[in-house]
Amino acid sequence: MKAVPAWRRIPWPPLIYLAAIAAGILLGLVMPLPRLTGPFANVLYAMGWLLIVAFVALWVSSFRAMRRAGTTLDPSGEPSHLLTEGPFSITRNPIYLANTLLMFGVGFISGNWWFLLLAIIAAVLTQKIAIGFEEKVLAEKFGRRYRDYAKKVRRWI
Repeated sequence: MKAVPAWRRIPWPPLIYLAAIAAGILLGLVMPLPRLTGPFANVLYAMGWLLIVAFVALWVSSFRAMRRAGTTLDPSGEPSHLLTEGPFSITRNPIYLANTLLMFGVGFISGNWWFLLLAIIAAVLTQKIAIGFEEKVLAEKFGRRYRDYAKKVRRWI
């Protein structure tokens, strides 16, 4: 493996999502957007809780799979195993997907629509800054196994 530049060793994905959550809270306080009312608001509220449940399920199952495999939990670390089971059989990035679902869920529950926009921005930034690099590392380390896996399992959903 080649030496990893210092800026790549920063765990960008959690920092991106934490910054997006902080920005969502701040924007919701400073520039609140109009709230929905009525039955549609109730449906979105219920959907928000379902998304939170999905977030917890994906997060817990992803971290368990990573611990069982003995691979790094650090998004900037070098993986020791190619995970293709459990949540990794549905999406190549279950933790990033879970973080995005969390933001959508909080947005729906709180009625803070900034969270929806910022969730999309966080996902795009994560894709640009982290996922592309991670995929190169996985392809380099696991070769054909990773390329076959990437053909079968979508990046997000």
